[in-house]
Amino acid sequence: MGKPTGFKEIERAGVPYLDPRQRLENFDEFAVDVPESHLIAQGARCMDCGVPFCQSDTGCPIDNLIPEWNDLVYRGRWREALDRLHHTNNFPEFTGRVCPAPCEGACVLGIIEPAVTIKNIECAIVDRGFAEGWIRPQPPSHRTEKRVSIIGSGPAGLTAAQQLRRAGHEVTVYEREDRIGGLLMYGIPNMKLDKRFVDRRVAQMREEGVQFVTGAHVGTTVDVREIEENSDALLLACGATVPRDLDIEGRELEGIHFAMDFLTRNTKSLLDSNLADGAAISAKDRRVIVIGGGDTGTDCIGTSLRHGCASLVNFELMDRPPDSRADNNPWPEWPKIFRVDYGHAEADARFGGDPRTFAILSKRFLSNSSGHVRGIETVRISWTRNEDGRMRMTEIPGTEEIFEADLVLLALGFTRPEQPIADALDLERDPRLNYKADYGRFATSREGIFAAGDCRRGQSLVVWAIAEGRGAARAIDEYLMGESALPAPS
Repeated sequence: MGKPTGFKEIERAGVPYLDPRQRLENFDEFAVDVPESHLIAQGARCMDCGVPFCQSDTGCPIDNLIPEWNDLVYRGRWREALDRLHHTNNFPEFTGRVCPAPCEGACVLGIIEPAVTIKNIECAIVDRGFAEGWIRPQPPSHRTEKRVSIIGSGPAGLTAAQQLRRAGHEVTVYEREDRIGGLLMYGIPNMKLDKRFVDRRVAQMREEGVQFVTGAHVGTTVDVREIEENSDALLLACGATVPRDLDIEGRELEGIHFAMDFLTRNTKSLLDSNLADGAAISAKDRRVIVIGGGDTGTDCIGTSLRHGCASLVNFELMDRPPDSRADNNPWPEWPKIFRVDYGHAEADARFGGDPRTFAILSKRFLSNSSGHVRGIETVRISWTRNEDGRMRMTEIPGTEEIFEADLVLLALGFTRPEQPIADALDLERDPRLNYKADYGRFATSREGIFAAGDCRRGQSLVVWAIAEGRGAARAIDEYLMGESALPAPS
């Protein structure tokens, strides 16, 4: 694999970013182009490790053939590397940009040294494939005359649509927004995933024969039962879009928004008018508090900084993670360690410090005389583990504090999918109100109706949505044709 001694001779070197102050000037992607020699050297670090945990159940959910394409990049065989990459992943330009890379967390080299830069190499392979013209539409060689409808154009829906179309079915994707892409289009900021890359894949799928319908709010303005009647199979891939709220005193005040509303309106305004239409929720000159961490919290930080916020604080309920793996977090589990993401580095560059405050609990929102939020009353907390192993939160007396704020963004994750579609179809749901469908079969309680992605499994990663879209496509193909040549989920 690669250079047999590469992992001993070459240090990890990720693809660098532009200086934080420079990238805060716009919403452009900020990764710096690196020479081919950089990527070849990093590919050479991939070990002949016997059991590649990077593509196991603790690593990549779609079983990317990581050692194979690392070796091919090292040998300069880029087109073959692209073929191996597309063998398991329909959209590596998305995962190569936004995936947190569980593959790197499970990298065998990561036991003793920094892991291989798998995510960077993946992105470079597919970007080169487009630049060289190797990636072209693949319309089906035959037609089955079977009609499949897909509700939702996020990563699960798009993946299933491409797979099913290539299997010869007529595929129509319904999206309630004005642009195709779901979370990829409006839920992830442009500097993290430039929307021209989403549009490029959608254009490829159109040429392959996938039909897209925008502005179709199925379950509200469009009758899902009518779609079902006109389809041989129906796939629900509508995400888990009900946000987790913060039910404390003052929640009704103006200036408190869900993170996804903030991000969606910003990206739509950016694409429509470069923010000139005033439709975005602006953080300019405002004291911003982001409640909740994770990728969405970081995206709120980065977006607020680009607006020109006056100050920024990020509340995290849990303790600060350790700098290295704790004893109860061994390899190859995902390393629960302290990380500095792009937004944290940008906040440090702008305001002179990491924006995060850990182990803090919001008690109530404070109002000004006009009903607008002016601050948050908080208390510090400590975490201990009970006898049954569960974590217990305790407020620390005397640590009460007020943080001033003009704009509060709630980045607390998502609880479940919206229910009108499931209600109309009389679908069985699990205890968390996800659409009930077993992994591998993806079949709901209704004949011919399938579910995949976050609406089935709950809030998760883009790479898991792609895995579920591929698995659901095979299940639907088998349902329609009795057999399928599409790959089965692992």
